[in-house]
Amino acid sequence: MAGVLNGFAVIVALVALGWFLARTDVLGSDARLVLNRLVFFVATPALLFDSLARTTLDQVFTGVFVVSAVSAIIIAVLYMAIARMWLRRPASDLVIGALSAGYVNSANLGIPIALYVLGDLGFVMPLLLFQVVVLQPIAIAVLERAQARAADRTDGTHGNVGALSGALGALVQAIRTPIVLAALAGVVMAALPWTPPETLLEPVKLIGQISVPGALLVFGMSLYGVKVLEAGASPRREIWLASVLKLIAHPLLAYALGAGLLGMQGHELLTVVVAAALPTAQNVLVVATRYGHGILLARDSAVITTLGALPVLLLVSALLA
Repeated sequence: MAGVLNGFAVIVALVALGWFLARTDVLGSDARLVLNRLVFFVATPALLFDSLARTTLDQVFTGVFVVSAVSAIIIAVLYMAIARMWLRRPASDLVIGALSAGYVNSANLGIPIALYVLGDLGFVMPLLLFQVVVLQPIAIAVLERAQARAADRTDGTHGNVGALSGALGALVQAIRTPIVLAALAGVVMAALPWTPPETLLEPVKLIGQISVPGALLVFGMSLYGVKVLEAGASPRREIWLASVLKLIAHPLLAYALGAGLLGMQGHELLTVVVAAALPTAQNVLVVATRYGHGILLARDSAVITTLGALPVLLLVSALLA
């Protein structure tokens, strides 16, 4: 338990430093953008490739991945069912809310927590791939279809092709991102009966070490000046529904699936519950902005679940560590 608390202390300290740097503007107005690009395009891909190149496939695609994927799908479907019956929301808003409830921040917070708290990056890569290669394209296909139906009502055209092309485009775009390309390359290396020599991996390892502190600093910077639940504008019921499902129902479901169905115990069970308790990913806001639906829902859900994730993760660690 002491090790878990030490890991969270490191994370909180770096997030607080990022917030302070943003508040004092000591690095300039473009610091967050530049640092974020360094982390996204260079450091995190290097970290994932280096970690995966040193492992084997049986260490990556485990029961942890199965529980993470299944629980995310169930939570997303549960949100859509509740919001549809209770709030009578349109399909586009339902999709954004479902992503807010089930799409976890596996990169910016998942990687630091995996390293500092769990000491293992094993669950991050397959979870990240599942979200960007499966979950996100499905959601975009629904959004594309809703957009096409809206166009049908105005010009009488048929939008099925647009929905399909949107999903395929989302899949291609997701695979082309540096993080996913690096993860796929790492999976290929893990599948091969050969490990690159240390002289080749060492520079990649050094660059990858920028990822975790850089991501936490960027995350702290992003929290400065953010206002949530704006009166008269924010869809508060949807936000609270997504946040409760994300922070409470999702970890409980992961525990039930892991312990009840797969018989997980100890560190493995802790890993699946921690993965489920991660906050809403920033990718949800990117998708919401792209289609002009549920922007405040995605933004405020990410902020609230991020602030609420720490006490939830501490509680999970205290009970299961």
